Amino acid sequence: MKLIKQHIVYFVFLMSALGIVAQNNTKKGYDIQGKVVTFIFNVKDYPNIENNGDTVDDVFVSGEFNNWAKDQWKMNKVNDSIYTLKKDLSDFTSDFDWEFKFIVNSKHWAEPSRAFNNITDAKSDDGWYYGAYNLKLYSTFATDYGNVSFKLKGHKDAEKVILSGTFNRWDETGFKMKPTDDGWEVTLQLRPDIYQYKFIVDGLWITDPHNPSKVENEYDGYNSVIDVQKNVTFRLCDYQDAETVILSADFNNWSENKFKMKKVDGCWVFDQKLSGGKYHYKFIVDGKWITDPANSVKEYDYDGNINSVCMVK
Repeated sequence: MKLIKQHIVYFVFLMSALGIVAQNNTKKGYDIQGKVVTFIFNVKDYPNIENNGDTVDDVFVSGEFNNWAKDQWKMNKVNDSIYTLKKDLSDFTSDFDWEFKFIVNSKHWAEPSRAFNNITDAKSDDGWYYGAYNLKLYSTFATDYGNVSFKLKGHKDAEKVILSGTFNRWDETGFKMKPTDDGWEVTLQLRPDIYQYKFIVDGLWITDPHNPSKVENEYDGYNSVIDVQKNVTFRLCDYQDAETVILSADFNNWSENKFKMKKVDGCWVFDQKLSGGKYHYKFIVDGKWITDPANSVKEYDYDGNINSVCMVK
């Protein structure tokens, strides 16, 4: 990634030193609502652009998620200050965070302020520091409207309780739990996957005493395990005259009778909760094995059979 011009970097540093850059404790550059990531570029967040009187003609999003492409993710102009771009969260990998930056007028990297709390040092693949910053996008975040609540009963005398796990690379500061009437709680938005986690109670790491699912860790101890699943609907239409349709897949050991599908509104339907990952499946229509005609994604298995593919993200 190219360095922003030296005089611009120096200008931002000088502005910060003079206290002209406003302090802001919120994450900058994006917002996540449900399954949608909205990248947000606000000219007012970049005084070097606004104070220099530069005209912003276009803005692109460039980051690890698109191999730092400079001209692929063009943002939409909302007004003279705001540019946005919406992306489906499922388009990203399962990594906890990604580094990114905005490109203004197809040539200038917009240097984020050191006041932003989601910045990180920009480095080359070899680990060399560029002397500039990138923004970070975190896909796992705490929200009252999340899909998984972590609760720890008791420990009312504790001063601080932290939730840490594979979903945030075992960060010891990120997810502070809130005190409740019977203990501590935090709610996260998590993708379907199997996660390991622990609670940190005033510096002491403990497993979840109310979750019997555990796995050994590298420190001769244990981590708690949670399987976050997503409901997936398998549907086969245009076989209304069939007497029996079975869903057979690697997640049910290719059973030929376990998952019997039901006819709903002219289609055969079966709902199944699955963890994040890739799955192979087929339908058995009155004894005949077929791939999913509505799904163009198919793969060969180790035995040379062609199966339909279901990706759960």
